[in-house]
Amino acid sequence: MSDDDVTAFLADSRKLQLATINPDGTPHLVTMFYGLDEGRIAFWTYQKAQKALNLARDPRVSCLIEAGENYDELRGVLLYGKAEQVTDRGHVMEIGMGIARRMTPGVPDDLLRPYVEQTGRKRVAYLVERTKVVSWDHRRLT
Repeated sequence: MSDDDVTAFLADSRKLQLATINPDGTPHLVTMFYGLDEGRIAFWTYQKAQKALNLARDPRVSCLIEAGENYDELRGVLLYGKAEQVTDRGHVMEIGMGIARRMTPGVPDDLLRPYVEQTGRKRVAYLVERTKVVSWDHRRLT
């Protein structure tokens, strides 16, 4: 995919598979809703979640965003990078709102905000600084 194709694909998708590194070196893999912050993957999680503990020790991540059911429809983006924790609470809430909007399209902000404020009290947010991007689009094979 071109850079523009990757940007559009990330903007149109909502979920990713996030890999962090466990203390024993094995991958910890989870599916997450995500947002975008100036083109960077943004996600949040509970402060005591395994992924947050892993990131405090080693910020390296892999993020896989994919789509398609049949082989000739498969497309995806794999981002390698480092997750940087967002420390400003206002920014954490902005990231939470962005994710909530993507999770529940069409729901007004005044209905989303109480949820984000409540769950956000125990959450930390991260921005992924990309170090490498790999992409594919099998629809172009035919």
